[in-house]
Amino acid sequence: MTERIAQIQQQATAAIAAATTTSALEDVRVRFLGRKAELPNLLRGVAELPPEQRAVTGKAANLARQALEAAIEQRGGELAGAELEQRLVADRIDVTLPADPLPAIGRLHLMTQTRREIEDVFIGLGFNVAEGPEVETVYYNFDALNHAPTHPARLLSDTFYIKTSPDPPDIFDPETALLRVHTSPMQIRVMESQPPPIYIIVPGRVYRPDSDATHTPQFHQIEGLAVDDDITLADLKGTLLTFARAIFGEDRQVRLRPHFFPFTEPSVEVDVSCFNCTRGITADGQRCPLCKGTAWLEILGSGMVDPNVLATVADNGYDPEQVQGFAFGMGIERIAMLKHNIPDLRLFYDNDIRLLEQF
Repeated sequence: MTERIAQIQQQATAAIAAATTTSALEDVRVRFLGRKAELPNLLRGVAELPPEQRAVTGKAANLARQALEAAIEQRGGELAGAELEQRLVADRIDVTLPADPLPAIGRLHLMTQTRREIEDVFIGLGFNVAEGPEVETVYYNFDALNHAPTHPARLLSDTFYIKTSPDPPDIFDPETALLRVHTSPMQIRVMESQPPPIYIIVPGRVYRPDSDATHTPQFHQIEGLAVDDDITLADLKGTLLTFARAIFGEDRQVRLRPHFFPFTEPSVEVDVSCFNCTRGITADGQRCPLCKGTAWLEILGSGMVDPNVLATVADNGYDPEQVQGFAFGMGIERIAMLKHNIPDLRLFYDNDIRLLEQF
């Protein structure tokens, strides 16, 4: 019986050495050490042998089994390592290559895109960009800009005042704090800081208690101011015509309509010719939905700087008898809505990926 055990061990050892894959080695294990294999059955049948053969046969079978298990484990480690090396070579990925397809990356929000596009136009015309505080005082927001004490924009219902003591705040106190309703206060702040000539645009957030399809409590404006010798309304129109053509297309025209703003005199509303139709009629013969058939789109308010505003900073070289200037202000959201035909201003703030991915 011991001779048969030695013969089985010799055959199994040779088969283990000849196995070239882990799956082939598993077949060898099952053939020689599996439940139906001869060597395990010999071990299970030791109790049926004559007493004088049991100890010798059992010991020989156990030693053979342990030797085969150790050989299988060692050979398995060798084969697994070799197979891993082969997979690493075959499945190598160059992680320095870009993904395919390229992963989605972030982009500038349409409001930021539009703001920078407008800034680029005016920087090209020689304007500088200035920024200022969003929390302002009544003086800079209203008084210095020639707003009458009875102007409705001062009302608590039209302006976000900062809560103070006494409450409600004193809307006539020049030092009362508020969230600016326009970026125009920077006109005074910049003129206080430097003498003329001055050519600036002032982008930034502004705040008014409105909320509907064309108004939000917080929105964005770009203010423009130019003060120099011999500036006329023609300079304003030429500047805004250049802006309109840069933003809306080279074929655009502008028109000025009389209006009223406290800090300009004369004041004008500025329209740009509709880029969606011809004289109010679209290519398919329908009334243009963008300009409502008028052939013009209102884009901003402007005018010549009121002498009363210049007089506020006259000691810094802005004598209204010596210098003149023009100012304009536009909503960045409105420019973006017109240019990209967006029907509701609130869409800019909904963070709807379906809208954001279009731009």
